[in-house]
Amino acid sequence: MKCSIPYGSSALELELPDEKVVGLLVPPAEPVEGGLSEDEIVLAAMAEPYGGKRLAEMAVGKKTCTIIISDHTRPVPSKHIIPFMLEELRLGNPDIEITLLVATGFHRLTTTDELRSKLGDKIVDEERIAIHDAFNPDSNVKIGVLPSGADLVIDRVAVETDLLVSEGFIEPHFFAGFSGGRKSVLPGVCDAVTVMGNHCSKFIASPNARTGVLEGNPLHKDMVDAARQAKLSYIVNVIIDEEKRVVKAFAGNPFLAHAAGTEALSKTCRVNAAPADIVITGNGGAPLDQNMYQCVKSMTAAEASAVEGGVIIECAECADGTGGEGFYRALKDCESASSLMEEILQIPQNETKPDQWEYQIQARILMHHPVIYVSSPEMKQTIEEMKMMYAASLDEAIEKALEIRGQDAKFTVIPNGIAVVVQ
Repeated sequence: MKCSIPYGSSALELELPDEKVVGLLVPPAEPVEGGLSEDEIVLAAMAEPYGGKRLAEMAVGKKTCTIIISDHTRPVPSKHIIPFMLEELRLGNPDIEITLLVATGFHRLTTTDELRSKLGDKIVDEERIAIHDAFNPDSNVKIGVLPSGADLVIDRVAVETDLLVSEGFIEPHFFAGFSGGRKSVLPGVCDAVTVMGNHCSKFIASPNARTGVLEGNPLHKDMVDAARQAKLSYIVNVIIDEEKRVVKAFAGNPFLAHAAGTEALSKTCRVNAAPADIVITGNGGAPLDQNMYQCVKSMTAAEASAVEGGVIIECAECADGTGGEGFYRALKDCESASSLMEEILQIPQNETKPDQWEYQIQARILMHHPVIYVSSPEMKQTIEEMKMMYAASLDEAIEKALEIRGQDAKFTVIPNGIAVVVQ
């Protein structure tokens, strides 16, 4: 068996004897709708919005509009979305004042160079752009309380506008079920206090806080309520393929369009687990594998297809390091994954710590599976400090995994762990 594992802007080539492989878990290729171009797919969705009201109609009589856009950690093809949203808003109201609000969530601030790469020079040079800062209380305002009891505090730019809309993409998400839709608001443009309240240990520990699960998911319930309270009125969400090209688009009412998108994706992203001694996966390449924080996502897919004690091999460049100081410190400073988990589960909702949700899931994985990282040499010390093993190459990682599980060990390969729902 031969396959490629996305890695940074390139890929790692993998070859294993067929008899050693019990599963190659990949979603079926998404057909492009009607042979349309990416732009045509988005425009067709915007012309037939869920809920019936076009963006141009919604702009009539509005003085201001805020478009929530994705940040540097998301491969949302904004160049195929934002120009059309801007055009249609101004078609309905040439004088409307538009602000693009970058949904950084709990991430670092997006740089100008990253915005140029995402949006193009013309939009960066000509449009008003604000970057959400979850850690600046002065830029955020409380608008309500969530079903969980957490305060809903969001960016003033999202509150002080006549019309709030967003772009995004829909993919499986390791604790929110699916990305897109309501996640533009929570965590996208929420204050740290709201993100931490929503991402509390009790919610993350819920059996319904899993990839592909929306029903009964406590985080999803809070997120939907946040979007309603924020008066998110319209979205353009897309589904992308392995080359990060738009293959489907859904526009209109945020809840109807997102539901249609998740239903469509569910039909193609679900794969059956192939339990194995060693599971090899990756986080989809750049920008999704830019740090270890993001790579916990693909590890949950490997976790779902590994036998108890099975080794997980994670292939990720991690050009941006760990992605979170709290994430790094918690794993570095703990005695063991088990002791860290015990500590986390005692933390009440209103005392949730930064990055706690991420290291809670990483600890859960490490309690049952050794993890070997194939990453850049600069990451070796950090990976080992965080209770994982480092390998300079995929071949070296396989050798180490076989030493742990034995030469007769079987493999499952999930080239892009964030693209599938393992069931």
